[in-house]
Amino acid sequence: MSASVGVGPLGEFLAARRSRVKLAQAGVAAAGRRRVPGLRREELADLAGISAVYYARLEQGTSRNASPEVLESLSRALGLADDERRHLLDLAALSRGRRPVHADDERLAPALAQVLTALGDAPAVILGQAMDVLAWNRAGHALTAQHLEFECVGDVGRRPNVAVNVFLDPRTAALYADWPRKSRAVVGHLRMVAATSSASPRVTAVIDELRTCSAAFAALWADHAVGTCTGGSYVIDHPVVGRCAVHQQTLTAPGADGQSLVTFTPADAAAERSFGCLTAA
Repeated sequence: MSASVGVGPLGEFLAARRSRVKLAQAGVAAAGRRRVPGLRREELADLAGISAVYYARLEQGTSRNASPEVLESLSRALGLADDERRHLLDLAALSRGRRPVHADDERLAPALAQVLTALGDAPAVILGQAMDVLAWNRAGHALTAQHLEFECVGDVGRRPNVAVNVFLDPRTAALYADWPRKSRAVVGHLRMVAATSSASPRVTAVIDELRTCSAAFAALWADHAVGTCTGGSYVIDHPVVGRCAVHQQTLTAPGADGQSLVTFTPADAAAERSFGCLTAA
């Protein structure tokens, strides 16, 4: 189902998730000819215990004041996962105009900078809200972006962006043995960040760039998948040290304005051997 002009992110998300609900699982009979997959608007409204007219207005963007109770009912009716439920609540807040304006030039959070220094030779990078690389140590640079200059993160105009590089830089994409999984994680993360009340204009700029320049990103973005990049294991095909498995963990700190510290630890013997060679690579 294509979204109507003026529907907005909340309506698009609801329509996308509504189309995915399996009728049998929802206890809805599939009688008669159906023009769209999944639930009809009135069927979802009935499952959520709200007026079909009110739900239609909510999806069409003409009503922007859904109560927490209504949103929770819709979440249950749609069978949303925890990340998706939080995303729904964030989108509802955005539809009420609760997004402040932030400067695009992010300042490195001192608390995270101190932790980065304390990590020594353990690979780590600090990401801004839009996944711009604000800082990295030598090992973090060597592991994730060995083909870029180490000093580029100090120049706002040259800072690499993890999301942009995953989709538009072939050398970054080639690092990930399971690139489709990594790309889905990046899109899901940006979806969640874009819906928060503190999202900056830089987040929107990165998303717009990727929707324009990457067909793969545009397709995943239209899928409305959401998720966090707080952790996970990835197999890396490093151009110098070879193939190795790493655990990725994302840490945040109070007052860091959405910035995060991403650390990498070895997940197999090959990674154990490789990490000692990173700074010399």
